Amino acid sequence: MLEQRTLKAVVTTTGVGLHSGIKVTLTLRPAAADTGIVFRRVDLDPIVELPANPYSVVDTRLCSGLQNGAAKVGTVEHLMSALSGLGVDNAYVDIDGPEIPILDGSAAPFVFLIQSVGVETQNVPRRYLKVLHPVEIREGD
Repeated sequence: MLEQRTLKAVVTTTGVGLHSGIKVTLTLRPAAADTGIVFRRVDLDPIVELPANPYSVVDTRLCSGLQNGAAKVGTVEHLMSALSGLGVDNAYVDIDGPEIPILDGSAAPFVFLIQSVGVETQNVPRRYLKVLHPVEIREGD
């Protein structure tokens, strides 16, 4: 049985959003089993949570964006790649702006951040999606 994983500790970085040019602070926090990856706009009152799931995706032009109500967070793809590549199932991503910092433009700085605090297993089995039938999506003709 493969178990879910989260971060061992909190880790923070600061950078600039590629599209917004806004300086933002990003903090990765451990999360309980079955939480998933949840982005939190901590600059808004009240704090808005944006779960990283297909229902939150609103834009994929030039970057991947998530939205909950009026709150958005953009350029999540490099961080999501790092979390996935390191097998992190559950984490909170606190951000004080509308976009994840671009750092060097790759997932490598996020991998470094996650590896600097480490990853721990959670005594809960990992969940998988099993596709039972063909899926087809069409747009127009």
